[in-house]
Amino acid sequence: MNINWKNIVKDNLNNVRTKHPLVHNITNFVVMNSSANILLAQGAFPVMSHSQDEVQDMTSIANALVINIGTLTDYWVKSMIMAGKKANELGIPVIFDPVGAGATKFRTEKSLEIMKEVKVTVLRGNASEINALCSSKGKTRGVDSIHSVEDVMESAIKLALDDGLIIGISGEKDLITDGKQVVRVDNGVPLMTMVTGLGCGLSTTVGAFVGANENPFNATVSAFSFYCIAGEIAYKNSNGPGTFDSQFRDALYNTEIDSLDKANILQ
Repeated sequence: MNINWKNIVKDNLNNVRTKHPLVHNITNFVVMNSSANILLAQGAFPVMSHSQDEVQDMTSIANALVINIGTLTDYWVKSMIMAGKKANELGIPVIFDPVGAGATKFRTEKSLEIMKEVKVTVLRGNASEINALCSSKGKTRGVDSIHSVEDVMESAIKLALDDGLIIGISGEKDLITDGKQVVRVDNGVPLMTMVTGLGCGLSTTVGAFVGANENPFNATVSAFSFYCIAGEIAYKNSNGPGTFDSQFRDALYNTEIDSLDKANILQ
């Protein structure tokens, strides 16, 4: 089936910018500020809340819930599960970023616990993190990937099909699959890996796109594509990681809909 991905990406971004989805993030201390600014730049609204006293109420008014385990504690895991179950109850999409899964036994076990207790809509991570959840034996280098997308493609497709979720894997050529469809996004620049938090920012961007659009698979592909095209635009105006960071947020804000004709999406 021939899908006009460029038009889908354009429509999905337009919906983010006109609907202004509210994205509830239970995320890590390292990226709270950058993730909030990334959402604001693209037209979405962020809220960061992890207190068990309010996570269910906060989730109930959101368009999407993003769970990110970057600075993990048992208390936060309980908050994440509470919020996730409320989202499931209300039909609110859940995006899960298992930061560093595979680096320690604790991270891997807690990631698997969250996935057991919460119905995840989109699982977004790098190849090593996804590998850890597919095999429970994967190893990462901190939060960085030591696997390629190709290394984990088959097991990711199987996990997506078995668990009924969408998996988005970041890499040199990103992969998005629901177990039946497999799409590659070939945009972006290596400098994106040199700024802390841009991977987490992609996860919350997926939350914004899924929260503003009806088809979660198409929305996930669109989020990856838009985010990476913004990276390409920022790269042209930057001199290194420092200027790239600020130029990237400007690109998220300023990128015109027609610029998405640069989307290189492969099936």
